[in-house]
Amino acid sequence: MNKTLIFIAAAAASSATLALSGASMAQDLPQRGAEMTRADAEARAAARFARMDANEDGVLNEADREARARARFDRMDANNDGMLSFAETQAARDTMREGRAERRSERRAEAGDREDRRGHRMGRRGGGMRGMMNGVDANNDGSITEAEFTSAAITRFESADANNDGTVTAEERREQRRERRGERRPNRG
Repeated sequence: MNKTLIFIAAAAASSATLALSGASMAQDLPQRGAEMTRADAEARAAARFARMDANEDGVLNEADREARARARFDRMDANNDGMLSFAETQAARDTMREGRAERRSERRAEAGDREDRRGHRMGRRGGGMRGMMNGVDANNDGSITEAEFTSAAITRFESADANNDGTVTAEERREQRRERRGERRPNRG
């Protein structure tokens, strides 16, 4: 029974972490219409890397995932007995839901009626750290260094900088998104 509760708690915590990481990454994104320079892209990459490097060893790998999982478990284990009770998992779930509702409310307030006009996007693409490692781990050693992480961010920046002026505009970002969407969709011709 306790193993089942621990599994359920871990699954709930993983969901919460994905939601929180998505929210924290969203804070790093340039505001709509704002221009972003190469220096901005490098600074944002460094800040993201620092947040993701949970054990502060200078690389992103399985040890960071484990450190984040342990921290989530410790936050949920209110009485610090090393086991999660049903009450603790429910409290963690309620806290996660409250946080999610608060973030949605903030986004809606910031967006105004934009969401009504454009619809609501369901979910995010990706796959967490494992999905990220596919394109970022340049030497395929199972770890991502800050240099690899920053290099990938600059590569994305440069691909969006259509006129190579060192600044990515909102229009250049929109065009890059259109191109990526076209690559993901199968050709139905």
